[in-house]
Amino acid sequence: MSESARTVIVFGSLHYDVIVRGPARPRKGETITGQSWQPKCGGKGGNQAVAVSHAGAHSAMVGAVAEDDFGRTLLHNLDQQGVDRRFVRVLPGGSTGMSVAIFDGEGDYGAVIVSGANLTLSEKDVQAAAELFASGPILVLQNEVPDSANVAAASAAKHSGGLVILNAAPARMPSEALTAKVDIIVVNAIEAELLAGVPVVESLEGALAAARILSRSYPTAVVTAGGEGVACVTAAGEEIAIPAIPVKLVSTHGAGDAFIGMLAASLARGSALAEALANANRAAAELVSRPAPEPTV
Repeated sequence: MSESARTVIVFGSLHYDVIVRGPARPRKGETITGQSWQPKCGGKGGNQAVAVSHAGAHSAMVGAVAEDDFGRTLLHNLDQQGVDRRFVRVLPGGSTGMSVAIFDGEGDYGAVIVSGANLTLSEKDVQAAAELFASGPILVLQNEVPDSANVAAASAAKHSGGLVILNAAPARMPSEALTAKVDIIVVNAIEAELLAGVPVVESLEGALAAARILSRSYPTAVVTAGGEGVACVTAAGEEIAIPAIPVKLVSTHGAGDAFIGMLAASLARGSALAEALANANRAAAELVSRPAPEPTV
């Protein structure tokens, strides 16, 4: 890592995930017999912080967990993955965030999250990590923590000349206060539909059309289109369309987080936007084609 590279702060969620694998995802009222389950350290924030670290950039996590077994496991994982977690707050009460993700036989999934300690994030956490925010960092945000907390983090980063990336996932309309502070917004087709206000076809052209609309509100809009690729449009009119890299799909879980982590890490190292997007596209392709760890149960 270059000495001149910027720190990437990931301000966001930490979840203890339970991964369930079955032949299909259950319909309403249906019970399905699955093949296996396994625990995994996650949360969009945690996943992205680890992805930044794996991409070779200085990764710092600002978040919250409870003083329980899930929380201790998540903290240990951040340590093991090389993430600076000095500013992950530990609550003496409450519960650590968690999720359950159900995978079908094709590798796609649906998930339910229970936010727990993540909902306690606030301006106080930003103030506690003031030394990180004062360095003109690249700040990565998601929608698994309160909007007001994201606004506080974005304000602190912008004050020191930082760059703010918002991964608007899960789909939630950002407040005007947050929108005004975002430099790069990254969404998938579903999230783009909510923010752009129009149906989005999951194709490279559909992603470009959505990005053009979003670029009216954000300096740079990035729309990922799953197996089709990624599109980017800037407020200055630059358009970038990168086709997906053909791979054999094993699992889509975490692809978006791998994309965000590599994008932020590449920008932290000084890569131009087009190069950073190409790197991120490659990282996501590598992740979805990688065999998952062997189930523990």
